[in-house]
Amino acid sequence: MNFENYTFPKFLHDGLKAKKFETPTAVQEKIIPQILKGKSVVGQSQTGSGKTLAFLLPLLARINPEVQDVQVVITAPSRELANQIYHEAQFFANFSDAEIRVSRYVGGTDKKRQIAKLNHQQPHLAIGTPGRLLDLTKEQALKVHTAFALVIDEADMTLDFGFLGEVDQLAAAMSSATEFYVFSATIPEKLRPFLKKYLENPTIVEIDPAEKIATSIENILVSTKGKDKNRLIYQLLTLGQPYLAFVFANTRQRVEELGDYLKGKGLKVAKIHGDMPARERTKVMKQIQNLDYQFVVATDLAARGIDIEGISLVINDDLPQDLSFFIHRVGRTGRNNLPGTAITLYAPSEENLIVELEGQGITFVPQELKGGELVTSYDRNRREKRQRTNQKELDPTLKGLVKKKKKKIKPGYKKEIQRAVEQKRKQDTKMEKRQQERTRRKKKKSNSEY
Repeated sequence: MNFENYTFPKFLHDGLKAKKFETPTAVQEKIIPQILKGKSVVGQSQTGSGKTLAFLLPLLARINPEVQDVQVVITAPSRELANQIYHEAQFFANFSDAEIRVSRYVGGTDKKRQIAKLNHQQPHLAIGTPGRLLDLTKEQALKVHTAFALVIDEADMTLDFGFLGEVDQLAAAMSSATEFYVFSATIPEKLRPFLKKYLENPTIVEIDPAEKIATSIENILVSTKGKDKNRLIYQLLTLGQPYLAFVFANTRQRVEELGDYLKGKGLKVAKIHGDMPARERTKVMKQIQNLDYQFVVATDLAARGIDIEGISLVINDDLPQDLSFFIHRVGRTGRNNLPGTAITLYAPSEENLIVELEGQGITFVPQELKGGELVTSYDRNRREKRQRTNQKELDPTLKGLVKKKKKKIKPGYKKEIQRAVEQKRKQDTKMEKRQQERTRRKKKKSNSEY
């Protein structure tokens, strides 16, 4: 499949050529035809799968610039995500000869000014956070009832952030004919009543990649046992010259603490978390995108709100409290098949969480910092594997001997068992050699007969 096969307007093909996009991703190939047909969709796919263009391209293709009403509404759970979608939509809209008005509405911006502008003219495509979009709708400034489509992006994150109520009210203000497009990395149970309420027989598109993490990412695991974590992170950040490095932490307090420590070591560090004032956060995000910073310390808020090409290194200061965020964190690097490195720090008490991630198909390379470089470490499961191997090799008759001796608990029984095991192995080796010799003689005799 090629993008040229789609019956998009010329301006979309021009935009795709400008971005040098030729082939759709798996999620785009499945979703674009459904949206072009006007069928409601629930799409589940991992970060970095290309779902933003999967809904933007067909919806932009269906917008009629001559109709002066709101035609598409897109919600995103964070300002960063809304801005990301807005910039992508504006990029393609700029290639259209006829004006396609794309507007964004997020918290922390001038609402009165937005209302005044809306009273004068409605956008064709409205993108924003649920709270601000709902406020403008309640003020009867944004006329969402004319929209033919509502997109709820990152629905699971919308639920986690407590915005599903606002989205519900926004959806209720839509026409009964409105198409719903819900996209999410996961489909939590608490999201299902909303889906059942607004979507009737939607097309379910689930992309479960063979690789949970892009193959271009080196996924490294480093133990923090006996180490100063702050110092370890500083050493990892300064091993080479990362183009742009992100360190993800679980709490605002940890972001502040680690960010201040790294600044004290002379690094130019940006800090991002949810408690920052909206304007300050927007300003820092722009500075990061302009590469004013080489190092960023952030909470998970940024993990699904940033799409910056060139993040070459991601460090997990700790495993995320919600393990589903692990993929989103690591997925910030290795975009578009560019090489990237993800380093996850873990304490011995978190071994069970690592095992859980491995059970989801995520493979780690254990390494440790030695002599100023990362070197391959021991296999974390070496003891378990050795025990399994020994159990497999132990002869059934010897198992009985072990049990018998354990019951008697006579002095020197361990050495006796070891001697018995060694003797048994020697006998097995002799028998194997005899069998090999017999086989060799038979073959020799057989060959001499022909």
